[in-house]
Amino acid sequence: MIFEIDIILRLLSAALLGGLIGYEREQKQRPAGFRTHILVCIGAALVMIISEYMLKEFTSGTDPARMGAQVISGIGFLGAGTIIRDKFKVKGLTTAASLWAVACIGLAVGMGYFYLAGVAFVVIFITLRFLSRLEKKAGKEYNYANIKITAHMEEDIEKKVTNDIKEFGYDIKKMNFSKTFEDSTVVFIFLVSHKTGVEWEDVSLHLFKKEYIRKATLDY
Repeated sequence: MIFEIDIILRLLSAALLGGLIGYEREQKQRPAGFRTHILVCIGAALVMIISEYMLKEFTSGTDPARMGAQVISGIGFLGAGTIIRDKFKVKGLTTAASLWAVACIGLAVGMGYFYLAGVAFVVIFITLRFLSRLEKKAGKEYNYANIKITAHMEEDIEKKVTNDIKEFGYDIKKMNFSKTFEDSTVVFIFLVSHKTGVEWEDVSLHLFKKEYIRKATLDY
């Protein structure tokens, strides 16, 4: 009877801790929310309970860590499903990480390490709930894009176009170019990053005012 009560306590604890983290994700309208985190945490806890039971029942050649290791590696497939590419911005990485962390909490609860699971929960919850504001203040929210510019082939054209791109706060990560001698043009392709809030319409209007620029497009 004691063992049955212990199992119930572990599963309910996993549901509570996973659900609280999932609720935080749900409030921010993330792909994996309340129920998903509960299921992941309970499933991970169940795996460790089974592993512990197998160790007690079959002492010969039993590795209790084997099933838990499969949870840690296998949760990556579920986490990948929460990652979404929205134009040139990737979303869902934090939610994927929270699913992986919740699975680890479930493993700890499944083994009866309530203190360890509780401390991990507090750290994870604070990270998700409050540190996002600090991340925004640090300027970590960047978008990435490819800017393709066709310009007249003239002296210092690379320097001119590069300065035009940087004028709007773009950080150039990589640049490729090709020349077309028939119509005397140069095609530049810039891989750039910039903080959220930069509107491409404003940038393109600025670029088209330059006499040496023929075409400018944003590739996602």
